[in-house]
Amino acid sequence: MKLGVIFPQLDSGIDPMALRAYAQAIEEMGCDHIGIYDHVLGADTTNRPEWSGPYTKDSLFHEPFVFFGFLASCTTRVELVSEVIILPQRQTALAAKQAAEVDVLTGGRLRLGVGLGWNAVEYEALGEDFHTRGRLIEEQMEVMRALWTGAVIDYQGRWHHIVEAGINPLPVQRPIPLWMGGGRDNERALQRIARLADGWFPQSPVEQSGEAIQRLHQYMREAGRDPASLGIEARINAFSGPPESWRAEADAWAALGTTHLSFNTMRSNFTFPDDHINAARQFMDVAKR
Repeated sequence: MKLGVIFPQLDSGIDPMALRAYAQAIEEMGCDHIGIYDHVLGADTTNRPEWSGPYTKDSLFHEPFVFFGFLASCTTRVELVSEVIILPQRQTALAAKQAAEVDVLTGGRLRLGVGLGWNAVEYEALGEDFHTRGRLIEEQMEVMRALWTGAVIDYQGRWHHIVEAGINPLPVQRPIPLWMGGGRDNERALQRIARLADGWFPQSPVEQSGEAIQRLHQYMREAGRDPASLGIEARINAFSGPPESWRAEADAWAALGTTHLSFNTMRSNFTFPDDHINAARQFMDVAKR
């Protein structure tokens, strides 16, 4: 398995020097990738007594594409991963252009995770339809791959109309890998992943994921795809147990055929960047044994 970390943006602050120190330390310790979450807006819950989402206006989120541009200038090897960009609340061609630029600046180190999201407040504020996001993302993925692989495209769909146009520069990777998140308890989502995605972020504990992976692989076979072609990136949380439990969890994920494993240090009362770096180093030592 390839090993990486989730960027601890909730704890990271906004000091560029600290952000750079973290990224460079992660690369130097041998991590394969750095993943980052995405939220454009946080809701003020003062007048929302029904609010149940995990993030609010007080949750710090760096914008992934801009942040990846920053990381491109201070890293040389580590893969940059969005986990995940909420694609249906963004303009497709613009997101494809931004992703291509990151891929160019990093020499082909972008893995683009996309998903539907759960926050209707963001969709409303960004002027997009929360209720059509599942159908929209399928067309968006098709459009993005076309834009990344052709200098000029013609595309006529339900939401997209592109006539003899293209992006420049094209990415190094043609196309950029498109992974998807979520879906463990949603058969329609699993079927979408099976048909369209290059990889999957289960976002669930290992003991709840094995059966979902089996269903996903069956859907892939039904779609005429080889299950071995699908990457799977699991996650271990620092707060889930002591370091000795991380190895057992990593072994359990490996037994399910997981290709990538990330370590999340958020919500662990760590100081940024030092505590997060030290925990990541400890995870790498444990997971590589």
